[in-house]
Amino acid sequence: MKIIIVLFVAYILGSIPTSYIMGKLLKGIDIRDFGSGNVGATNALRILGTKIGIITLIIDIGKGFLAVNIAKLIINETTDLIMIITGLFAIIGHIFTIFLMFKGGKGVATSAGVFIALVPIPIAIALLVFVVTVWLSKFVSLGSILAAFTLFIAELTINMFNSFAKLEILIFTFIIALFIIIRHKSNIQRLINGNENKISFKKK
Repeated sequence: MKIIIVLFVAYILGSIPTSYIMGKLLKGIDIRDFGSGNVGATNALRILGTKIGIITLIIDIGKGFLAVNIAKLIINETTDLIMIITGLFAIIGHIFTIFLMFKGGKGVATSAGVFIALVPIPIAIALLVFVVTVWLSKFVSLGSILAAFTLFIAELTINMFNSFAKLEILIFTFIIALFIIIRHKSNIQRLINGNENKISFKKK
């Protein structure tokens, strides 16, 4: 019963459409009508401005981080598998939010929050790659793709040195990294064609 409650809470927590709420409350707009139409942090940065976008990003990261830690708090002797499933439900909630007809973001920020709770060192390396890539290229999509790839490679390297002691987490990392890259298929095509949208850090 505790596991069912935790998974339900994780899904609902992940489903909170932060950028949609921010757009409605602070700008009086439906963010789905602008930019990419996506309710992720990237579109929030582009449409709502840097300050609101960063707040949205932090909250979306917090959703994943909080979900995993709720599992640790409620379930006695929490295993890696339980934390993985809990994190997965939060990510699914973000991508398929019940509050917006199951159409949400791409899951990058919430996934980052989950991995901060699960594997802090690999995600720290991945976030560094993300920040540097976005800062230099102004392509959030490129930063997300490279960060996902880096996260898997970092976790793989650590597992190799530890005789694959955290194999479940490595498999989960691979699945999420691959899923994030696949979700950016259209972005990859635009990057190749040279017409991908760049992010601006100007106020709006």
